[in-house]
Amino acid sequence: MKKLLYLLVLLAFVSCKQKLELGINNRIVEIETEYGTMKLKLYDETPGHRDNFIKLAHADYFDGTLFHRVIDGFMIQGGDPDSKGAKAGQRLGEGGPGYQIPAEFNAKLMHKRGVIAAAREGDDVNPEKKSAGSQFYLAQGRVYTEGALDTLILKINGKLKTDIYNKIQKENAVKIMEYQSAGQMEKMTALIDKIQIEVDSVFNISKKTLNNEQIKAYTTVGGIPHLDGGYTVFGEVIEGIELIDSIAKVKKDEFDRPLEDVSMKINILQ
Repeated sequence: MKKLLYLLVLLAFVSCKQKLELGINNRIVEIETEYGTMKLKLYDETPGHRDNFIKLAHADYFDGTLFHRVIDGFMIQGGDPDSKGAKAGQRLGEGGPGYQIPAEFNAKLMHKRGVIAAAREGDDVNPEKKSAGSQFYLAQGRVYTEGALDTLILKINGKLKTDIYNKIQKENAVKIMEYQSAGQMEKMTALIDKIQIEVDSVFNISKKTLNNEQIKAYTTVGGIPHLDGGYTVFGEVIEGIELIDSIAKVKKDEFDRPLEDVSMKINILQ
């Protein structure tokens, strides 16, 4: 009898230890809200984000936090610890655990409807695109036609090329002015030609394209294609995806915070 009791206690301890252990594949979590519950799987291809999310969830870090930013047709965002007990109308979205996570981009992991991805600071202060330590969003987006996707990609690449040109031109602005002031037009023209070659080279490496899997996803289930390659996707909803729509449609203030709090509790299932 004592041996049986000891064995049961040992098994319970091992089971509990496994739930705490990081690095385990195929992690499943659920997010409880007053609108219902959704179940998510966290991708093994993004182990840093997977393990960080499990660590925080086990510490009850997310429990009582709010979906503090919701935009119908785009996404719902949460994970800000400052949202616990926040006053009505309080601006949220700046809180976190005090660290960032290195980006884990994967061409196979796209912003299709229902994925969970890490929020982050903008490129101007975060050029490495590191993820926020706790804030995340669930993608809603919309369904595109192939023509609409083509138009979107053209727009994205047009802006990208302009940004690349402005950056490189700014780096060479002083030299261009020197040549112009000195009347050295041949040197100035040669430098401008060199700048254009560099712009084209950088653009061709970084320009946005969509593969067949992305096109299929965005023309069927929908999503947010322009975020691919900019924010780390680390899991997806496998049950209860309709809750994203329900939460995205709630009434909100001018800062996209729901007028009535939508809180969450996150449980580790596997």
